[in-house]
Amino acid sequence: MKHITYRELPGRSGYYGLLGALALVVLMGFGAFLYMEHHGHYVTGMNNQVVWGTPHVFAVFLIVAASGVLNMASIGSVFGKSMYKPLGRMAGLLAITLLMGGLTVLVLDLGHPDRLIVAMTHYNFKSIFAWNIFLYTGFMAIVAVYLWSMMERRMNPYSKPMGFLAFVWRLMLTTGTGSIFGFLVARQGYDAAVMAPMFIAMSFSFGLAIFLLVLRAMEGGFGWELGGMALKRYKNLLGVFIAATLYFVALMHLTNLYATEHHGVEAFILMNGGIYTFLFWVVFVLVGSLLPLGLLYHPATGGSRTWITAASVLVLVGAIALVYVIIIGGQAYPLVLFPGMEVSSSFNDGVVNSYAPSLPEVVLGVGGIALALALAMVAMRVLRFIPETMSDEAMQQYLEASKH
Repeated sequence: MKHITYRELPGRSGYYGLLGALALVVLMGFGAFLYMEHHGHYVTGMNNQVVWGTPHVFAVFLIVAASGVLNMASIGSVFGKSMYKPLGRMAGLLAITLLMGGLTVLVLDLGHPDRLIVAMTHYNFKSIFAWNIFLYTGFMAIVAVYLWSMMERRMNPYSKPMGFLAFVWRLMLTTGTGSIFGFLVARQGYDAAVMAPMFIAMSFSFGLAIFLLVLRAMEGGFGWELGGMALKRYKNLLGVFIAATLYFVALMHLTNLYATEHHGVEAFILMNGGIYTFLFWVVFVLVGSLLPLGLLYHPATGGSRTWITAASVLVLVGAIALVYVIIIGGQAYPLVLFPGMEVSSSFNDGVVNSYAPSLPEVVLGVGGIALALALAMVAMRVLRFIPETMSDEAMQQYLEASKH
């Protein structure tokens, strides 16, 4: 394979079966939205203290992953790594659909989605939310042009500069998402500048884990071939990204522990926060980070496609847990209204806020993931996003040809 040949996703019965299943989940998500819209947010687990619930967890997870999944295209276009170039189109497509899935969940959870018109026509540029509207819409427009430059032969000379622009924009987008929490000084669990680079590291890990699962699904469901040479490089990169995420999460908590004002919330998350402490240490650190690292690098499991798939799934489980702890745990810890003083009132000031996710919230969030995957499947069926093969032999020929 001296040149990359692309093709569409084959329209087998398995394709329509999977697409139908995803469409059903999307419909269930839409039904959950209608239920919450009709009855009001009191049917959710959210309240006056915890105003960002499970749908926000899924929305932020998808938005962060959308930025990270583009990494596969950036490494090929911007950094000239030939092993990643054949997957650039798929990475761009998934980046757009994941962002659409995340934003759909976010909009449908607003209570009144029509208020989005107000948010898009009246801007308060002191708010990071106003900037994020431009970052999200700009990201989709830039990646769409980036895809055009990769798929249209006449536009190929512009592929590298567009890839560079998309790379810089995705860093800005993830910085903006992390800054939503980093700039919130009222919540002790947020208010940390390190959240911006931490979210960038998280995006690398979440996005690549999703991408690896998509590749493995194409292998198993559609007979597409991914050689061990490429898979080994991608899984090693995932290990690096998992370690980077762990490092930045540890850095955030260590810097918080240095400041006395954050000691209370750190004790809450790390020691006595109940479900939040469990999700942080057991699900994120142990199951979602250390275990996948062991699976990816241990000689007995590092070369197994099954264990690499399992590691990717565990990374995503840990990812949801981490975002849940950040968003929900940060709100559950009571506001510090008067530092150094004990506060109590009939409005539950000074009390740890309760929150339990309701079924409609979970279904709406899962519906957003299904929407992103369904949109990607339809696009792959219509246009040529998939390299014909990435077998070791074909990739070896392509890498040799790329040197000349």
